[in-house]
Amino acid sequence: MRLADKSVFISGAGGGMGRLAAQAFAREGARIVAFDITDNGLRETVASVEGEGNIVAVTGDVSVAADVERAVAEGVRAFGKLNVLYNNAGIFPDEDGSIVEMDEAVFQRVLDVNLKGVSLCCKYGIPHLTEAGGGSVINVASFVALMGCTVPQDAYTASKGAVISLTRSLAVQYGPKGVRVNAICPGPILTPLLESLFPNEEERLKRLNRIPLGRFGRAEDVVYAALYLASDESSWTTGTTFVVDGGISVNYF
Repeated sequence: MRLADKSVFISGAGGGMGRLAAQAFAREGARIVAFDITDNGLRETVASVEGEGNIVAVTGDVSVAADVERAVAEGVRAFGKLNVLYNNAGIFPDEDGSIVEMDEAVFQRVLDVNLKGVSLCCKYGIPHLTEAGGGSVINVASFVALMGCTVPQDAYTASKGAVISLTRSLAVQYGPKGVRVNAICPGPILTPLLESLFPNEEERLKRLNRIPLGRFGRAEDVVYAALYLASDESSWTTGTTFVVDGGISVNYF
C-alpha cells in the first residue's frame, strides 16, 4: 500500500474533502489524525474509516495555537510519529467579496483560518516530520490565487496566495531535512455551494465552457493529487504549485 506505516495529520477532516482524504489515505495503509472544529463531523469521519485503531479524532480550532499543538501531540502520542501534514481546513464565507465592501472582521476570520491555520499546523507539525527523518506537507491553496476573478472573493484569494508563498519558503527551509512542502491549487469543485452561485443554466454552461476538460472538478480529483504528494512517489517533488483545475487557468477565452 502506498502509505503503509505512515501517520497523516488532516485538518478539516470532519467532512467534505477532508473526510474523503481520511478514507482514501486509510485505504492506502495510513494511520489518520483527524482534526476539525465540528465534533459531530469528526465522529462521522471516524465511523467511515475502516480499520479500528487506525484513526484518532481531535476537536479544535485550526486558528488557535493551543488547539493545534494539542492535536498534533495527541496524534504523535497515538501513533508514535508524524509523516504527513495535509493542511486542508479552510473557509469561504458568503460575506467574502470585494475588499472595498467587505467587513474587516470577515477578512480577518478568513485569514485566521486559511493562512494562520496552515502556518500553525506547519509550526507544530514540521518538527515531528523532521524527527521522523522527513515527510510531506501538503497545503491546500486555490487556482484563484493564480488569476483574477470577475466575482471577487478577495479575502479567500489573498489567503490562498499567501499559502502558496509560505509553501515555497518552507520547501526551501526544510528540504535539507527531508521534508517536502507542496501546494495543491484546486479549480472549481462541484459542490452545492458552487451550484448555488449559478443563477441559471445559461450561466452554469458559460462557466463550464471555460474548462478545457469539460467538467467541474470532483473532490476525489484533489484527494488523488494529495495521495501522490503524501506517498514516496513524490520523493523529488517540493515547492510546487500543483494545479488541479481541468485546465481553466490556462484558457485565455
